[in-house]
Amino acid sequence: MENTAAAFEPARPDRTLALTRGVTRLFVDLGMSPLCEFRLVNSRRADVAALDRRGRLVMAEIKSCRADFEADAKWTEYLDFCDEFYFAVDPAFPTEILPAGEGLIVADEYGAVISRPAETRPLVAARRKAVTLRFARQAAWQALARQS
Repeated sequence: MENTAAAFEPARPDRTLALTRGVTRLFVDLGMSPLCEFRLVNSRRADVAALDRRGRLVMAEIKSCRADFEADAKWTEYLDFCDEFYFAVDPAFPTEILPAGEGLIVADEYGAVISRPAETRPLVAARRKAVTLRFARQAAWQALARQS
């Protein structure tokens, strides 16, 4: 194991929040409707999920630092619930450690760009319906919570 400060760098919630903001802005710019902290039926929680105009579901997993990625063994559990999956990182992130087959978004607090397109894995109709209904219900609950 590499003996550097970066290898032991803890996850940074402030950086995660900034990257989340950039990713949601990108998704809105692309005509999608984003939802943060989308809870899946498998008890996982996607950092950002978004529905596009055609009903395709896209997810982005925010990684604030190398240690955040290396400690995460659950990201593959999102793949069955989205049409496209991205890792979202800041410009200084060592992207060579990320799986080459997954999409890559480079973000900051002001916006983001898709650096590498995601593989398209179309959801089957029954799964798409279930995930879309779950998305709609959670979005409604979040909207209601903001009003109170």
